[in-house]
Amino acid sequence: MQKLHTLLAQFAHGVWQRKGLISTLLLPLSWLVVAAVLIKRRRHTHIAAHPTYGVPVIVVGNIMVGGTGKTPVVIALVNALKALGRRPGVISRGYGVKLPHHQARVGKGILDPKLFGDEPTLIAEATGAPIAVHPKRRLALQSLVETYPNVDIVVSDDGLQHLALPRDIEIVVQDERGLGNERVLPAGPLREPASRLNHVDLIVLHQSGPTPQEGSLPETHGVAPRASATKVARVRMRLQPTSCTQISTGQVVPWPEWAKEHRERGLGAVAAIGQPQRFFGLLKQHGLNPDPAVALPDHSPDIASAVQEVNQAVILVTDKDAVKLQGTTDPRLWSVQVAPRFSDPQWVQTLLKRLQSNPVPGQNG
Repeated sequence: MQKLHTLLAQFAHGVWQRKGLISTLLLPLSWLVVAAVLIKRRRHTHIAAHPTYGVPVIVVGNIMVGGTGKTPVVIALVNALKALGRRPGVISRGYGVKLPHHQARVGKGILDPKLFGDEPTLIAEATGAPIAVHPKRRLALQSLVETYPNVDIVVSDDGLQHLALPRDIEIVVQDERGLGNERVLPAGPLREPASRLNHVDLIVLHQSGPTPQEGSLPETHGVAPRASATKVARVRMRLQPTSCTQISTGQVVPWPEWAKEHRERGLGAVAAIGQPQRFFGLLKQHGLNPDPAVALPDHSPDIASAVQEVNQAVILVTDKDAVKLQGTTDPRLWSVQVAPRFSDPQWVQTLLKRLQSNPVPGQNG
């Protein structure tokens, strides 16, 4: 079943990369989706003026179906805010978790992915920031600030299309797929029209492929107003492996040392993320050739079963998948820690300057 899901996803993304026959036949359905998006946005225009419980909200999202690399951006943003003296909290949907209809779940530190979801668990562990999860982001926001009143800024993991949530800053993460055929679901990969990018504060361009020379990434200059598409600021991001952690023991080995030791050994890899091939490609860029490389659907709960079927002495997984393997005694399992490198190291400071010049929460809607 998982293999079928993966094949269907690959087929869909192939269709969405061009304006071919199948995409064109689906276009009338896309027009209905666009109409629904416009109606929803018009219905929520008043939300911009609503208070956000006294704290500014930064939304990190995307308009593409599938993972674009939001989680590393959220973690980097939260850690940078902490380094700058702010007290950030995080809200998230809590994908795959059963939650009461009118009650969010709040916590911090080492969390249970069965109660919070894999991405929130990873974010909480990587940042130490408090986090609240609920499909209704506004409810999560309220619970977060009531439980942790010292939080002075909130980062929303996803939620760009959750218009009931007021926001002060919008960040969109794009990857090497670009906008595909620039059509909205189901004829294309977009959740809303491409023109949405004209009205955000910052676009993070997640680039994979060979690591460039230091300083070769173009700089972005400031965070511009949303009025003009040509003025929306852009910053480029690449992920770099930093270390490997043996999940059963907690042993952490610096990436260069780990890769050198295991480069000639047979190893496998398993990934249940939005774009698993990106993880496998990162390993190959560093001289590692996982065989097999098992791709599972995003958020798949069957990661433990999948790794047991890999007949290799070493198995690599992502940090996001590692949170679902807590308590394992299998010494073969190692998680890969990555850190983003941005073309503009000051991008978070620039966003804070924008907030200071626009101190009313929710003003940007």
